[in-house]
Formats: sequence, structure tokens, C-alpha cells
Amino acid sequence: MTLAPNPAERRARARSDLRMGVPVCLYRDGAAALVVAVECLSEGRFAALGAIDGAVLAITARRAETLKARAYDGDLARIELPKAATLRWAQSVADPADDLTTPMKGPFRTERGGDVTFHREAIALAKEARLLPAMLVCPLEDPERAAAQRLTCLDLATDAAPKDAAGYNEVVSARLPMVLARAGRLHVFRPDDGGEEHYAVEIGQPDRTEPVLARLHSACFTGDLLGSLKCDCGPQLRGALGAMGKDGAGILLYLNQEGRGIGLANKMRAYALQDLGFDTVEANHRLGFEDDERDFRIGAALLRELGFSSVRLMTNNPAKIAMMRAQGIAVTERVPLQVGKTDENAAYLATKAAKSGHLL
Repeated sequence: MTLAPNPAERRARARSDLRMGVPVCLYRDGAAALVVAVECLSEGRFAALGAIDGAVLAITARRAETLKARAYDGDLARIELPKAATLRWAQSVADPADDLTTPMKGPFRTERGGDVTFHREAIALAKEARLLPAMLVCPLEDPERAAAQRLTCLDLATDAAPKDAAGYNEVVSARLPMVLARAGRLHVFRPDDGGEEHYAVEIGQPDRTEPVLARLHSACFTGDLLGSLKCDCGPQLRGALGAMGKDGAGILLYLNQEGRGIGLANKMRAYALQDLGFDTVEANHRLGFEDDERDFRIGAALLRELGFSSVRLMTNNPAKIAMMRAQGIAVTERVPLQVGKTDENAAYLATKAAKSGHLL
């Protein structure tokens, strides 16, 4: 038996390293590159890595569109580093915080042609780590140099981003009486890929042979805990639990996918952009993300772990219904959950309806 980390564990190490500003080595078929998140880079590491011949800044096509940089590679752009490039410059390319005060960051020279496997994988790792998807990518002639410096190394033949959802193991469950549903039980699930834990709140004793009243609720620190008026998440959480308590049975899946899957820090960056006049979708795009980066396959996986195969889904989002059905969970009914509209979130809800197809 080997004690060495498996591919999922190596990838978890890589995410952790990137969040600390430590480079990660990617290699495949004799080629290699060092990749590091611009957001977390130190001055010293930027100077050392930026001096490597062929180093480029990889950003998503969404961010490139904002910067008016040509994304020859379709989903991403490779920006050449100017001779006088500084860390401050690189981070201003990554973060749109000063786009309006300093709009002319270019002109940019972007590369075209050649293999972009390492660049695409680097951006995928940044998103997994809930970092801004802007990565310094530096070709590396000798991968052994990275190993000698004890950097995490990923072989993309075995350690590339998995196509399938992670597996989930129930760690523990315990009775949890709540104000809105006294007959509650909280289940804690831990993924086998080193990612965030997710939770299932079981109300009553739902019949596993019948469609269960269910809600897939993405974590919202600002709305669920602080009572933010910028969204309708808190009222939806309490509305769903209240309906399940009244019904006597139900399952609420609380998924740690803050900010539509971009993380709390990036969500706050998006809020700052919204204060400048951008709507929620535009703000995500300016940061380099898609409209919605969540993975609803997690919800289907947890339902199966709990023994459910069909649901009456409390949602206004048709994408959740489509994903549940694609993952083999039957959705027998959509139960609308239209609560929490305020003067402060009216524009946010209108954007969800107009651009994300929510049924409001």
C-alpha cells in the first residue's frame, strides 16, 4: 500500500498552495510550467517568475473582454508581460477594482497559437481555490527543479480537473430542533477531493419512496447570517425551512458555494462593482467569472447519499431542475419560492429574471 497522496489529494494541495501565493508545477509529456495566482503573489516571487522567458499572464475571455484584450484561445487570453511589468500592474489586470479610475491598462499584446493546456488548467485551479482567475504561467524546462524546491507538482495525465463530481461521505448527523422546524436533523458531508463540506437539513422523517420537498440552497453569509437586503437568500432559506416544518417533512441542502460559486471575497468584489453601477452578471464578468460558477451535481450526489431519487423542488431557477434531472433525480414538481423582495434588491432580482432565466 502506498502512502503517497492520490490525484484528488495532490490537487487539494495545489489549491492550498495557490491561496498562499506558492507556485505549483504542472507537467505533461515532457513539458512543464510553473503557475501561480496573481492575486496572492509577493513582490519577490513576481520578480523571479516574471523574469522567466515566455512568462505570460493568463486571464479568462470574460476578463479579456473588459480589458479589450484579444482572446485568441477562445476561453482565455495570454497577455505578454511588458518589460517594465510590476506586480501592481499584474494585479490591476487581474482585479477590476480600479478599472473605471484607470481604464487604459493596455494596449495588451496577447499570444496566439500553441498549446494552452497549462494556461487553461491554471485558471481552473484558481477558480477551484476561489481566487481571481488570473494566473502567471511560466514555462519550465526542467520539472526536477520544481520538485527540488518541494513545490507541489501535478501530472496532467492523471491530476487534471476531474470531469465527474466528487464523492461525498457522511461524517455525522445529529438532532437539531429549530425555530422553523423542530423535528430537524443536520447531516454533515465531506467530499473526497479536499473541498468544502456541505450540509443536509432533514425535517421530520421523509419517505424515501416518495418525492420529498427539497431545496438546494447555496451558502450566503451576507444574506443568511447578516440579513443583507441586497439579495433574497435569507428569506428563501427561512421560507423553505418554514414550509418544510409546516409540511412535516423535507430536505434542505446547504451547499458551500458562496456567491454563485466564486467565494465570499470575490462576491464582495462583485458587490463593490455593483455599487459602481454594474448588475450582478456584469460584475461577475468583469472579475473574469461566468454568470454562475456553481456545481449543482453536488445536490444530486447528496440526495442519493440520503436515499432520495425524486423531489418536489423548491426553486425559481430552471437550471437546478435541469441539472437534477440530468443527474438522475426526478423532479416531479417545481414549488415556487418567491419571498424577500425589497427596494434594495429589486434590480438584483430583475437581473436574475432577465439574464439568468429565474422564474420571478
